[in-house]
Amino acid sequence: MSETAKTPADFWFDPLCPWAWMTSRWMLEVEKVRPVEVRWHVMSLAVLNEDKLDTLPAEYAENMRPGGKAWGPVRVVIAAQQLHGDEAVGRLYTALGTRFHNEGLGVTPESIAAALDDAGLPAELIEYADKDTYDTQLRASHKEGIDLVGQEVGTPVIAVPGADGEQIAFFGPVVTPAPKGEQAAKLWDGTLMVASIPGFYEIKRTRTQPPLFD
Repeated sequence: MSETAKTPADFWFDPLCPWAWMTSRWMLEVEKVRPVEVRWHVMSLAVLNEDKLDTLPAEYAENMRPGGKAWGPVRVVIAAQQLHGDEAVGRLYTALGTRFHNEGLGVTPESIAAALDDAGLPAELIEYADKDTYDTQLRASHKEGIDLVGQEVGTPVIAVPGADGEQIAFFGPVVTPAPKGEQAAKLWDGTLMVASIPGFYEIKRTRTQPPLFD
């Protein structure tokens, strides 16, 4: 890789997840302080959990079922990607996450519609929230990310170059609040470092605070 080439970071997210949102905001900071290009991809908590509904808490399971609130946002994002290109994905994710999480408006048709407007995308994309038109593409995008990291994780999934340039994927990093400046750079450098170690899989501790939005 040349000195001017940017390191690719593939990032799979579900707009519903506040922890993925935290990690995504960190990645935007990383782009400011390291030569990195984030490539955004949608994954789906509903797809991830569709075979586990009977084991999930009732309210969470209801969101994951067909017609539940987990389906609308990812369907709108994949429709935007299919109809308006990859560049629309990160832009729409930022608009959705800001409405859902930072502003606390929740996952509603009104907040999705407002996010489409914020992202400069056609209002009629919201019609795909209740349609399975691009579910094949949604499942393919989800599978691409989850196949890299394994079935025992959730969102986000991040894939970075390993020691030999091959993609190494992890769930996370899970962090709050989203690091900025030099802290963002240090966490990125650490992510690349552990990805370069053959056989490295996991570091984990119990979360003691909720996502802190700023």
